[in-house]
Amino acid sequence: MAQLRSLSRERCLELLASVPVGRVVFTQRALPAIRPVNHLLDDGTIVIRTNLGAALGSTATANGPVVVAYEADTIDVGAHAGWTVVVTGTARLILDEERVARYERLLQPWVDDTMNCVVGIDCDLVTGYELVPVPS
Repeated sequence: MAQLRSLSRERCLELLASVPVGRVVFTQRALPAIRPVNHLLDDGTIVIRTNLGAALGSTATANGPVVVAYEADTIDVGAHAGWTVVVTGTARLILDEERVARYERLLQPWVDDTMNCVVGIDCDLVTGYELVPVPS
């Protein structure tokens, strides 16, 4: 058995920064779409790299800033322990050349594809939960 405890915003952002991968949730043709991506957290902004031709890059380019969700977690199935963090916020293309160059150095894509844009996700709404084993 385990107990679910809510986490503070600060703790959520610490946990989010501690893992390299999450999932971005966005709208594609009026339906929810989810993509796994690697990320970094920089001054309260989730930063990911993508391709302008990919679904999220195309959506942000065509529509300007878009509302997305971002989720990351760590779960130990055997111990029934872990945490999950969900961020809801505005995603926008980062266009400042210095910032783009910096993020291109710091954030190397895991997939073999051209990643020609950088997207920043504002952490407007941050929620998280911790799954804690309860001693029997």
